[in-house]
Amino acid sequence: MSFPTSAYLRTATSRAKSDVANKLVSMFLHDLSRKICSSLDLGITGARYAEAVEAAFGGKCCYCGQPLERDRTAVEHLDGMNRFRLGLHIPGNVILACKRCNGEKRRDDQLDQLTLAEYGWESFLSHDSTRCAAACNTCRYWRLVWPDAGKRAEAMKSARQRIAAFRAQYPASLHWSRGARTFLRQTVDSLYRACQEFAIGQIRKTVDEAFSSLSEDVGKQVAPLVPEEAPATRRVPTP
Repeated sequence: MSFPTSAYLRTATSRAKSDVANKLVSMFLHDLSRKICSSLDLGITGARYAEAVEAAFGGKCCYCGQPLERDRTAVEHLDGMNRFRLGLHIPGNVILACKRCNGEKRRDDQLDQLTLAEYGWESFLSHDSTRCAAACNTCRYWRLVWPDAGKRAEAMKSARQRIAAFRAQYPASLHWSRGARTFLRQTVDSLYRACQEFAIGQIRKTVDEAFSSLSEDVGKQVAPLVPEEAPATRRVPTP
């Protein structure tokens, strides 16, 4: 069977419209988070918070426990900052993970409804190959990290407990996070739809104007390509 080139190209084209709205939702959550941090008089960039993260996770990925490397580390939002998880950039929700775990967790973060746990991070660490379909990619990922089932279950449980203990140090942040999940769903969904509609309408309008202007300018500057006639060959008389 050949590679589905056409399907991949269609996916990339349609995804671009959603990316615009998702980015604006993320901006909204970031701006809201700044106001919350200001009200708490506690941010995530100060030395005190960095020390707390270091003390809890010891320079290791919060999920798989592997040592972090400078070029392979991601800022991790335990509750993803998107319209499904409604996570905030506030203390207790921002730590560090390896890029591999950060990327794998996105499958849970992008689900409308979680079935394994209440939070995205907790759901990610609940894919123990006992509760999902055999084809689950996240379960497969954890089997690659910890092939032994007993060690895998223990390591995932330990990671969940470590993260829960860290988050418990920030009760005010947890209060705001619960409020966001309870009261912001409709607001963010409306913002997402409005951003999509605006982006699509504005892009179409601008594209039409740009195409019209570009067609006119290009038509003036570029002459149509007409094949040149080959020069007639001159016969030389035979002596």
